[in-house]
Amino acid sequence: MRTAFYISDGTAITSEVFGHATLSMFPVDFNHKTIPFVETVDKAQKIKELINATAKSSGEKPLVFFTFVNPILSDIILASDGVCYDFLSYSSEIVKRELKVAPVPKIHRTHSIHEATYDFRIDAVNYALANDDGANVKDYEKADIILVGVSRSGKTPTSLYLALQYGIKAANYPMTEDDLEKGTLPKCLMPFKHKIFGLTIDPERLSAIRQERMANSRYASIRQCRIEVREVEMLFKKNKIPYLNSTKFSVEEISAKIISETDLERRKY
Repeated sequence: MRTAFYISDGTAITSEVFGHATLSMFPVDFNHKTIPFVETVDKAQKIKELINATAKSSGEKPLVFFTFVNPILSDIILASDGVCYDFLSYSSEIVKRELKVAPVPKIHRTHSIHEATYDFRIDAVNYALANDDGANVKDYEKADIILVGVSRSGKTPTSLYLALQYGIKAANYPMTEDDLEKGTLPKCLMPFKHKIFGLTIDPERLSAIRQERMANSRYASIRQCRIEVREVEMLFKKNKIPYLNSTKFSVEEISAKIISETDLERRKY
């Protein structure tokens, strides 16, 4: 199996994002290795040795995606036996020519704490936790969005991702069997209908997820899951609530699609 390294003098998140996005286009399996905080010449030399050892043992050159502020560290990695991609320097040169302004590299700048956006995100995470799974229906006035769906359809992880990544205050409410039998939105949601976004899921996938939590129960049965999914989708359509089937999407993709469809304000930058 081919090895891919993601290396940085910071968190290596940027290297991972660009590297994974690039490699996802190729039908090849990779052994992924992320190495953050390579901040000294000594550390860079050790990583170079690791790359060389990997190339020798596998018989194939590893792919190396990296970002460094210090050009000395970059040169060390570039001298390894890996196939290296310094995409940040390449991109910054293009932007430099367009803006006619020289970049001012600073270590950890990309993912360091920016006070305003950090406070937004922490506040949003606290809100998501306090308003998870219908625990606090009296605080929906402050919500940017309210995710609604049957149990285990992806509401909680999406709420937390929206909060942590974008500073969006997302509450979530589980549609219970009683709610679905009534065929109407719960009273606590009616005043905030304009904030609601629905999540649904394929019954087979829902059943598999619920089996992990409560195996061989009525709650996890395929029949029950089909009924709940059918009824919640009918409720969304009846009330003209936008919704998304989460089955084939990651939490990152679900969040991005929600933001795209609702024009929610990102508080990340």
